Amino acid sequence: MSGLRYAEVSQSELKFLDLTSLTVEECGQLVPSFEEAFQERMNEWRLDGKRRSGRGYTTYANCPLPTPEDRLLFILVYLKTNVLQVIQGELFGLPQNKANQWIHTLLPVLQTTLRRLGDAPARSMEELAQRLGDRLVPPASVEQEAPSQAPPPLFAMMAPNGASSDPKTRLNRKAIIAARKKVTP
Repeated sequence: MSGLRYAEVSQSELKFLDLTSLTVEECGQLVPSFEEAFQERMNEWRLDGKRRSGRGYTTYANCPLPTPEDRLLFILVYLKTNVLQVIQGELFGLPQNKANQWIHTLLPVLQTTLRRLGDAPARSMEELAQRLGDRLVPPASVEQEAPSQAPPPLFAMMAPNGASSDPKTRLNRKAIIAARKKVTP
């Protein structure tokens, strides 16, 4: 099956960086934690989003994303490029419906991985300030500029002044209907 594969893309450091915004080494650091979170999720959930009730997850030989590196590459490329699912599927040799399933499976896995590593985005200013701690640099004193006059609007706007005095054209009157249907020679 054709498509992007980690083994091929990781050979070119610049191409890998362009596709994922990570270096090959940074991606390599994410893989073990990502695979652990993936296996935890797949022990509880199926790929179609339903709870697993029978046997456990195993990666088959014909799996479209057979290695942990391929799965991580898939979701990182999706997040970086924000493409349509059809195009994401074409990049990795999947139909759109399978690309959708993999995206919805791998996004929570990546979020879990980033939270465990402490690299998840801060969700509030307080959390960001706590994370930055002493690295927080106070903003430079900005001189207050005198409030300047706002430039005039590009288009003159007038406030609405109530109902229009023009009579409404009734499009369902016989004369209007006949005029609309009349063919001009």
